[in-house]
Amino acid sequence: MVKRIFRSVVLVAALVLVTSLVCIMGVLYQYFNGQFQKELKSEAAYLSVGVEQDGTDYLTQINDHEKRITLIAADGTVLYDNTADIAQMENHRDREEVREAMENGSGKSSRQSSTLSEQTYYYALQLSDGNILRVSGTQYSVWRLLFGILQPIAIVFAVVLILSAVFADRAAKKIVEPINALDLERPDELEGYDELSPFFVKIRRQNRQIQKQLNEAKQKQKEFSMITENMQEGFLVINQQTELLSYNSSAMRILQSSGAGEGQSVLELNHSAPFRNTVDRVLSGEHQETELTLEGKIYRLIANPVWRHDQISGAVLVLLDVTEQVEREDLRREFTANISHELKTPLTSISGFAEIMQQGFVKPQDIEKFSGNIFTESQRLISLVNDIIKLSQLDEGSVPYEPEEVDLFSLAGQVAARLEASAGQNGVNMAVEGEHVFVKAVRPILEEVLYNLCDNAIKYNRPQGKVTVIAKQKDGKPFVSVQDTGIGIPAAEQGRVFERFYRVDKSHSKEIGGTGLGLSIVKHGAAYLGAQLTLQSRPGVGTVISLSWDQ
Repeated sequence: MVKRIFRSVVLVAALVLVTSLVCIMGVLYQYFNGQFQKELKSEAAYLSVGVEQDGTDYLTQINDHEKRITLIAADGTVLYDNTADIAQMENHRDREEVREAMENGSGKSSRQSSTLSEQTYYYALQLSDGNILRVSGTQYSVWRLLFGILQPIAIVFAVVLILSAVFADRAAKKIVEPINALDLERPDELEGYDELSPFFVKIRRQNRQIQKQLNEAKQKQKEFSMITENMQEGFLVINQQTELLSYNSSAMRILQSSGAGEGQSVLELNHSAPFRNTVDRVLSGEHQETELTLEGKIYRLIANPVWRHDQISGAVLVLLDVTEQVEREDLRREFTANISHELKTPLTSISGFAEIMQQGFVKPQDIEKFSGNIFTESQRLISLVNDIIKLSQLDEGSVPYEPEEVDLFSLAGQVAARLEASAGQNGVNMAVEGEHVFVKAVRPILEEVLYNLCDNAIKYNRPQGKVTVIAKQKDGKPFVSVQDTGIGIPAAEQGRVFERFYRVDKSHSKEIGGTGLGLSIVKHGAAYLGAQLTLQSRPGVGTVISLSWDQ
């Protein structure tokens, strides 16, 4: 019986395969044959348009050797052919497709080659002058195509027969051996010989225990996945062979990978030397920490070995984004260096002048000059300390003032009046334009912001220049801007002018004066006031810095 089942299954598989192959080949051949004839018809249609306009000159310009193009006169004389000498060609009036085109306007036919391996299709189209345009092409016959793929068909046939034999053998054995049909995965449905009942009872008990353990494991795995997938940090677990056992989506995002395949090495996700060294050393039993730079961000890679029975079985890798932390540390170091320099300069001057005076090297008539220098440097030091205190208050949000309704136009006028003397000394004209517009803000901070903007506009202006403060409603929002006709700011420097102690022209910083914190106070003050700060500047033309509110 097993042999009969085996033979029947194999025979049915072979018949289905042959039938399917014949049907598929027939359908495909008919489909591509129809497409080929449509292509001939379309090509004849668009060629006819060119021939109608330019005659045979149009055909001589076509560089197409895959299709044969023939132009035939109404009497059957060949006027043009792109593959043969028309002088050697016979009259085509009796050709089937030509005759049909003369009668119906278009005609088609096909002719088999003597070898039965190729078939040529013809499509003829009658032109308005009575001439016939014929386009033809050659295709392999179905038998030639079948012969061309005979080898792969034979291989597929053999593979299918082998698979059928294997399947038939297994199916026959399952049918013959009822014991193999017992479903041990569903112990409550087991039926069989009475002698197997104790065995079935034990299977049912063990199956329930296994199912309970599987449910607990799935629940723990689900909880673990929920935790790791909601982590911003990258998380990777590897074995001793560096193969990935577990990971979260954040790790793949950080390492710019779409996912890891089964058994893939973690070293394939990042080829940098620091990453490889960290993996190698953690798998040797050492705790490791290093920093990686990926796509402009800085990540700290923390790696811990996993021990089992006093042997290393793998490691856990965590990737933390420390970009902001590193940038803050860099800014802190830069600020410390700048503030040290800015404090040291006036203190050194004061100490030098005082030392000269203490040692009696100063003439009585020069004491006033030296005292004035000490006073100037002291005032510079006080201004610097005051600006640092203002920035610190803005950073911490500990400004001891309450918001109130402030008239931008009136406040701009007051600031301009305070700077009138400074503007006159620098040969700069100041003007306040616009209208009375009110905004709810902390007045001292807003006044400090406007003062610093106007002060900068005066310092970096040119002789006979102008500073204009405009207060108005713009698009229904409170708006104030400070415009100057000064030296302007290069485009490459515009992104940094609001940094602390940053100066575009450091060579003239002492000559111009100031603490280098003015625009930084403007930036932090605008943020505190909830205003949008914009800067527009062109070197040699001037600068416009604006504040606007969404109130």
